[in-house]
Amino acid sequence: MTISAYYIPTVNLLGRGTINEIGDKVKTLGGKKVLIVTDSGLVKLGMADKVKNILEDSGLEAVIFGGVQPNPTDKNVEAGFKVWKEEKCDTIVSLGGGSSHDCAKGVGLLASNGGKIHDYEGIDKSTNPMVPLIAVNTTAGTASEMTRFCIITDTNRKVKMAIVDWRVTPKISINDPDLMAGMPPALTAATGMDALTHAIEAYVSTAATPLTDSAALMAIELISKYLPVAVANGMNMEAREKMAYAQFLAGMAFNNASLGYVHAMAHQLGGYYDLPHGVCNAILLPHVEQFNLIGCADKLRDVAIAMGENVEGLSVYDAAQKAIDSIKKLSSSIGIPSGLKALGVKEEDFEVMAKNAMADACQLTNPRTATLEQVIQIFKNAM
Repeated sequence: MTISAYYIPTVNLLGRGTINEIGDKVKTLGGKKVLIVTDSGLVKLGMADKVKNILEDSGLEAVIFGGVQPNPTDKNVEAGFKVWKEEKCDTIVSLGGGSSHDCAKGVGLLASNGGKIHDYEGIDKSTNPMVPLIAVNTTAGTASEMTRFCIITDTNRKVKMAIVDWRVTPKISINDPDLMAGMPPALTAATGMDALTHAIEAYVSTAATPLTDSAALMAIELISKYLPVAVANGMNMEAREKMAYAQFLAGMAFNNASLGYVHAMAHQLGGYYDLPHGVCNAILLPHVEQFNLIGCADKLRDVAIAMGENVEGLSVYDAAQKAIDSIKKLSSSIGIPSGLKALGVKEEDFEVMAKNAMADACQLTNPRTATLEQVIQIFKNAM
């Protein structure tokens, strides 16, 4: 007997201007004093103050913690939790992309369960309901604003800890395309390819269901069409809005079907070299799917069709190959580096990273089982 679970925040607001609802939503959760968890970039841009002002205009108190790094660390979580305790907050608002949301989830875990963030590595390790979290998204990629995934770098081990816990799912998510309009092209490209990776890995996952498949395919179709437009012109609000929906759909897919070796390996690159997650995913994606092809050719054929490829008259395997080629073309067209070598990755680190990847929770649902030597070879192929 197979039992499928489906996880998603209770309330999800999508569309331009939805950020103005945040004060009322905090109140519905019983909040009075909010800790805003964000990064220094959004503090400098004034976006954190904008959200703080909306909250205060609603009669709430708000404090900003702007110490989140691009790959959030255990130390970031500890620092955020320190502010939470000192300021006696009762609600968290995360503002940003996956880094801010993941750090906020880490703070929330400690606030409700105690201990250290390392205690929660793995699946469903917490025991108490998390403090109320509202996640405000400013990128179209990670979908962390609506998932049960929390990725935190262990600075001692140089490993990204995968915390997968249904209790860290935010209570409310907000996707306002107006907050995404200022994203520079390189960040738009990287986060968009992260979303595409989520959708494709979820679609070929061994835990996929009709619910996740439908979301994944629509996400792939939207990303293929609108990501190049959003990279070319960040003020094209149709493209921004469609990408907001696309990354959310991809989140719906992988939040429930999980992922595969692309993420398991990208986590190691991020933990070892502090590299951009979306760029690592984009580079690894075609190489992992080339490895996976014999285990999911029919699904990769569907991916090719969703990406706009004509597969009429082709065998299943040739059609699947079109998907891999299409991923490479899309990456190249939006400026993603062609290989890991351009990011400063060293072959001497492959063995330890491959071992860590094989212990990562994301690899459990990959459609083809890999040996250590095969994971090392995928890293080599991606150079």
